[in-house]
Amino acid sequence: MGSHLVAVMGQGVVGPDQPVIHPDDLGFARGDGCFDSARVVCDDTGARVVNLDEHLDRLERSAGQLDIDGPARSQWQELVDQALAAWTTPGEATIKFVLTRGREWDREAGPLALLTISEKPAATVRTSSTGGQITRGLHAITLSTGRPSDAFRDAPWLLGGVKTLSYVINVAAAREARKRGADDAVFVTTDGYALDGPTSGLVVVTNGVLRTAPAGDTGILASVTVDEVMAAAECDQMPTRVELVPVEDLFTADGVWLVSSSRGPSPIVELDGRPLSVDPELTAQIARYAGF
Repeated sequence: MGSHLVAVMGQGVVGPDQPVIHPDDLGFARGDGCFDSARVVCDDTGARVVNLDEHLDRLERSAGQLDIDGPARSQWQELVDQALAAWTTPGEATIKFVLTRGREWDREAGPLALLTISEKPAATVRTSSTGGQITRGLHAITLSTGRPSDAFRDAPWLLGGVKTLSYVINVAAAREARKRGADDAVFVTTDGYALDGPTSGLVVVTNGVLRTAPAGDTGILASVTVDEVMAAAECDQMPTRVELVPVEDLFTADGVWLVSSSRGPSPIVELDGRPLSVDPELTAQIARYAGF
């Protein structure tokens, strides 16, 4: 199998150019659906998905909040097994799970569930003296969400914490960052707190304490990789706190990282044109916590 694979629930692996979506599918016509993505590693032992159960858990939570009665876990697992058996491209890739409400004019057909696997270009990394991989530093900007930090407290219909297919705001934010000559963005609230990135979680180390913003009232999507970093840090006796992080704290922190399942933790070296502290060994430590 080459650099791209498609598998559809009920059909298995299909040709990458085979049509699988109808034009009246509500997921693609209105964004009425959810998705999740995870890291795939393919080596001499075969292909595997990192933290598969956690990503499927999050997909199920998103589907539940959208009232979409999706496939059973065993059906997703069978589809993943079929896809991984066909995926032989060495190195790293990204698997994406997609679940839509289905066709607008054929409700009897039910939800559409599919997955894709796409080869990931090798990231530019260097190795620290302690063996951890350090990805290229990011130049980032802050972008306002236009909302306070508790905007989702009494508004479940805003779908806070749901990884919906309505991803245009995230894409627009990433595009705005590039327009301004930056690599990425950090969303901030109108009351002055840092949340996450358009496609990543945010972790901050301040005076040796690992911090990240809470989900829930903030509307942040709970990050599988951030949770992994926090759990590993606790096992390593590093203090952790889940709390609102003032934007100004980013400029005085020991380090700031945008974290995703595909690229791991990427250190922010500059934010809004101001340099941030970057400790290579601390960055390698955070990368190890994330499994990179």
